[in-house]
Amino acid sequence: MSRAHEWAERLRGSLNAALAGQPGVVDRALACFLGGGHLLIEGPPGVGKTTLAEALARSFGGTFRRVQMTSDLLPGDILGVLRLNPRSGDLEFREGPIFSHVVLADELNRTSAKTQTALLEAMAEGHVTVDGVTHPLPSPFFVVATQNPEEFAGVYPLTEAQRDRFMLQVKLGHPGEAAERAVYRKNLSGGGGEGAGAVVSLDELREIRSAVEKIHVDDSLLSYARDLADATRAAAGPNGGASVRAGLDLLRAARAWAFLQKRDFAIPQDLSDLAVDAFLHRVGAVPRTQVEEWIRHVAAPR
Repeated sequence: MSRAHEWAERLRGSLNAALAGQPGVVDRALACFLGGGHLLIEGPPGVGKTTLAEALARSFGGTFRRVQMTSDLLPGDILGVLRLNPRSGDLEFREGPIFSHVVLADELNRTSAKTQTALLEAMAEGHVTVDGVTHPLPSPFFVVATQNPEEFAGVYPLTEAQRDRFMLQVKLGHPGEAAERAVYRKNLSGGGGEGAGAVVSLDELREIRSAVEKIHVDDSLLSYARDLADATRAAAGPNGGASVRAGLDLLRAARAWAFLQKRDFAIPQDLSDLAVDAFLHRVGAVPRTQVEEWIRHVAAPR
């Protein structure tokens, strides 16, 4: 096992310790993070969405900010604003909470379309431009956005183009009985606070990401990703279904998935494992079971 794999196992262990009983969610969140994407989480309050995002930032010594996305939140409240320095008389840029390694945008569909757009543009571009001056965001930069299923429509539902900016969507529900009891015991014993510190350095994290980018993806998997995306388009009509970006995000996530399985090459199973998570939020109000059915009928390369 390479050094990068050892470091990735430390990350995985740290996240599983923080979010007990949810290994599937942890692995998908980690694949999304290492694959260079952003994550959309759906789930009820109080199941660990903030815990997961905080634990990820803490695991590599990164900065973390949580932003409650309310209807009166302005773009400048997230991105930053120009403020007058009373001593110098100059306008100076004051960074907003988006200038963090991990940003939790809680209840993204509760804020205005203008503020949503400002956040999502910064996610796509990796920088913020204010008054003609570009300010680069930290590296790595990872946004975890949440929405509650009961409030899916929200006040300002995300458009298809906005949902397309998220590499994966995962559903975070209640843990199993044993895991929930463990959470109770940990918190009653005073162990539910900050938790473990950094288990890898920023330099080690960058090496992990570099190793992920070197995972081999055969041409047959490019065709398979296209076939998977096309299956959703055929069912949704000419203007619906998964985008080209969705197919590319699936391939990037699959590279990270293969890396987490300690392989230096991707296989069809990596794509089929993640296809529903990459496509579900991009195909409109379609049940998960329906997307699973579309994926199941696509022949994998041999």
